[in-house]
Amino acid sequence: MKKNLLICMAMMSILIVSACGEKAQPAASPQQSTASQPAATTQTNTAAQPTGSSGDKAVAKEPRIASVSIHLTNDLLALGIAPVGSVIGGDLKAFLPHVADRLKNTKPLGVVTDPDMETLLSLKPEVIYLDQQYAGKDIAKYEKIAKTEVFNLDDGTWRDQVKKIGKLVSREQQADDFVKAYQAQTERVKALVNNKIGNGTVMAVRVTAKELRVFSTRRPMGPFLYEDLGLKPAKGVDKISKDKAFEVISQEVLPDYDADAIFIVLNKEDGAQKLYQQLQTSPIWQGLKAVKANHIYVVPEQPWLDYSAMGAKMAMDDAEKIFTK
Repeated sequence: MKKNLLICMAMMSILIVSACGEKAQPAASPQQSTASQPAATTQTNTAAQPTGSSGDKAVAKEPRIASVSIHLTNDLLALGIAPVGSVIGGDLKAFLPHVADRLKNTKPLGVVTDPDMETLLSLKPEVIYLDQQYAGKDIAKYEKIAKTEVFNLDDGTWRDQVKKIGKLVSREQQADDFVKAYQAQTERVKALVNNKIGNGTVMAVRVTAKELRVFSTRRPMGPFLYEDLGLKPAKGVDKISKDKAFEVISQEVLPDYDADAIFIVLNKEDGAQKLYQQLQTSPIWQGLKAVKANHIYVVPEQPWLDYSAMGAKMAMDDAEKIFTK
């Protein structure tokens, strides 16, 4: 009996020890789990906040850019960047109307020919963008304020400019995507325009309060019409000096261009509206081939005269609406 009792007590002791071991095991599991999961937790955070996302605190803040060019300003806007300061339209004395709503937090810096240096200095920009045509040899005064980037807007196209800016602000992919989307849209619009005009020749005329201006093949209108849309310039358009954006003409010479279609860039001021009304009643106008064929397309000065990434996109949007009708 004693022997059997000792055997039973020994077996019970073994069972108790085993049970204690099993109870202690769960306490060890969380520690093992925690030790094995830091890498997974880090990956989850990284996936949730990729580099460049607004939630990633490690991403450097957007640079404070001041733009002394309405066109460079609108290249920045195409990349989703609003400069801290920008020059305004010379005639308008304000930001260009088609982008004004995107510049609510941007300080006006006066006109490009006489920028407000005091306001520019007060903004404490990290970098200043300049149009070489207007900055001239007076770049040193800007360099005293901040790092300065100078752009020759006649060197290449607006595509080259927006890609250069994309590289400077680490948005190269966004710049490439913008250009690709524009090209795809251009192909659609070219087909629409061809349905209306075919292989006809085209000219663009600006009506101001005082005069008529025929645009040359250079910017702002030339590249959009004759390169992007692939239209043929009317007789004599390509003879306008390459140094000139336009040539002032009298209405009497309009028939000499023999255009199949005419884009009228009509200024908003009352004088321009009045001049255009008078022009439409003249026998010279009524005898034009484009008028007889109903190929007169009136477009606003902005965005059509804004040779920038944003300006070109908005003008193409406008053209798509016009030729879809």
